Amino acid sequence: MKACFAVFVLLLSSISFTIAQSTTASAEPQGQKQLTIEDLFQPGGILGRGPENVQWSPDGTKVSFVQRDDTGQHGELYYVDVATGKSAVLVASGKLTTLAPPTSSIKNPIKREAAQRYSIAAYHWAPDSKHLLFDSMGQLWYYSLDTGTAVQLTASNDESMDPKFSAGGDRISYIRKHNLYTRAVDGGYERQLTKDGDENLLNGEVDWVYEEELYSRSNYFWSPNGKHIVFLQMNEKDVPTYPITDFLGAHATVDQEKFPQPGNPNPLVRLGVVGSGGGKIKWLSTPPTNGALPLGNDPDVLIPRFGWVRDGLIWAMVLNRVQNSMVLYFVDAESGKSQLMMSESTDAWIDMHPEVEFKLLPSGDGYLWTSWRDGHNHIYLYRFRMEDPLGRPAELVAQLTKGDWEVESLDGIDAQQGAVYFSANKDDWRQRNEYSVSLDGKTLQRVSKLDGSHRAAFDPKNAKYYVDDYSALITPPSASVCSVGGSCTPFWQARSVEAYHLLTPKFVEFKAADGTTTLQGMLLLPPGGPMMANGKVPLILNPYGGPGAQTIRDAWIGGDLFDQILAQQGFAVLHVDNRGMANRGRAFALPIKHNFGPTELADQIAATKQALQQFPQLDGSRIGFWGWSYGGYFTLYAMEHSDMFKSGVAVAPVTNWMLYDTIYTERYMGLPKDNEKGYHDSSPVYFAKDLSGKLLEVHGTSDDNVHMQNTIQMVNGLIEAGKQFQLMLYPGKTHGIAGQAARDHLFHMIDDHFMETLAPGK
Repeated sequence: MKACFAVFVLLLSSISFTIAQSTTASAEPQGQKQLTIEDLFQPGGILGRGPENVQWSPDGTKVSFVQRDDTGQHGELYYVDVATGKSAVLVASGKLTTLAPPTSSIKNPIKREAAQRYSIAAYHWAPDSKHLLFDSMGQLWYYSLDTGTAVQLTASNDESMDPKFSAGGDRISYIRKHNLYTRAVDGGYERQLTKDGDENLLNGEVDWVYEEELYSRSNYFWSPNGKHIVFLQMNEKDVPTYPITDFLGAHATVDQEKFPQPGNPNPLVRLGVVGSGGGKIKWLSTPPTNGALPLGNDPDVLIPRFGWVRDGLIWAMVLNRVQNSMVLYFVDAESGKSQLMMSESTDAWIDMHPEVEFKLLPSGDGYLWTSWRDGHNHIYLYRFRMEDPLGRPAELVAQLTKGDWEVESLDGIDAQQGAVYFSANKDDWRQRNEYSVSLDGKTLQRVSKLDGSHRAAFDPKNAKYYVDDYSALITPPSASVCSVGGSCTPFWQARSVEAYHLLTPKFVEFKAADGTTTLQGMLLLPPGGPMMANGKVPLILNPYGGPGAQTIRDAWIGGDLFDQILAQQGFAVLHVDNRGMANRGRAFALPIKHNFGPTELADQIAATKQALQQFPQLDGSRIGFWGWSYGGYFTLYAMEHSDMFKSGVAVAPVTNWMLYDTIYTERYMGLPKDNEKGYHDSSPVYFAKDLSGKLLEVHGTSDDNVHMQNTIQMVNGLIEAGKQFQLMLYPGKTHGIAGQAARDHLFHMIDDHFMETLAPGK
């Protein structure tokens, strides 16, 4: 559930900045302003709307992005010329409205949220860097930059999804009604490559659980010469469905979502290779050699990643069901002959982001691999025989990075310089900087210059330039085109927030409940406000708490702007990353394995007690707790297992771990049959009688991620236990409870709840 929960770890981040932004910021606000909840959720937030779909042209000369107005309804496709740093319009507003409508045009709230959450691209560069492919609500348009004209390539009543160019750019591919298609861009008939697809059989299409928990974004890929396509077929016949009900119409409607819960069958997957013009499908498999994981067609394996090594040669990762063992295969696409290149196992778990990445070297005789194997996520170099890649396993040549820090992403390879670019928290757990390391591992240096948090996207041609998405704690985001070792040219900067006179949070450190591990935290202290009494202020804890996420960052506080509003009223707000969370190494994460709740809560209580000692203005008798998603689960668990918290708000919480999906839950908790006690003891629904404090529980009725069933069962448990509580449902809303009106309402309700329950004398 890292994808599910991590996307909403800093739920408010969407109000301030997406990724990079556009041209010119508006004028600075004049005079001092008081930040309000309405400011947070107004169109564009307080920083202005960031650009969408930031991409490099294949020739590495342009950075393109869609820049819309604050409403998101009107925009243009811009580009930055890398050579000059100047911006210009590629596609004007009138044409873009037809070719790339805003995501708000998507009527289905689940599909709309998915498009936003997974940053589904509205346009794609052709390999010649002279044409674009637009996805206009499922209809594909081929656009010429030279002539400014667009030709519609598909006109079916059914939408065409996940479009791609062949390497030569003369053909495109797409998925329609669960089947793969190709067609030439200069006309002619489309060719249907698979014909057995239906609601239970997905050809090249990614299902919900793979997209959400394995971070799969596509399940088919062209060969480099354009002659073949390798694809994953997902058989969901035995996967249970969950009914998502829309209550808002005159007659309620039901959307049946394929959703495997712990112990249920996962999709049965297998890899196939088909000619790009059609023909017989070659299904790939591996013999059961020395107990190695088979390449698909097994209910207990997952295939999270695959692709082409070169023409005729495929690579594929295979992961076991409980995700503590993985193998890498190379497979001949024609003969089906395979070679086990390497294997990986752990006493913790293998997570596909960021713990495992695979990147082929441009030289074609090796690859980079990231692993937790030495206790931290680091980069390893493997080589294989280019002339006979199936002759023997790959050879580990070197560990390129090492130390008490984490590699967060592999970002680029400069073949000429023999340099690998990656992001890491090497200098500070709370920072994310860009680094380079030589392929012999001897030279490591920092690339990004400013302290804070950087996300780099390197040019695909030669990794000489990169887009730098940068911010720091009190430095709002900016986006620049940078040259490696040179200067950066900003192409967007956020609006000034100077007039709001935002308070600066204080980085703090505490000892975990084990007495030795250091926990990172962030505390916002109010200057005064109506909640103060006898010089003391109430304290609100707002942890995420769960695996796969890190919230204490030297990054723009946009995700915590609600804290500023609470502080204006006299609340102190504390965030702490407890053990079990991400980017601190395997030993830091491992204590929660097979038992959600106890370690996280013990650390939060230990940190809170130390905060009360270090900051005597905090009132230990008035402490609140709130969170969203895993943080919502954590709120319920904390209020049932401690009497420290006077009130809490649980938004979209898991209440029974048997109700969440297989891949996330089994990764950390194991199989239910092997950990019955762990599942029971970690689930708040079974401890409703122990609830302490005043609870507000919130859920969207159309949540496709953490289903409303969780809250319904929790409500029933609280009623049976005779516990009073408050409940708020948001009709038709999904996991993010998106939309200006809904967010305004929700955050006013959270604010009111704490005002009423933590006020002096309450």
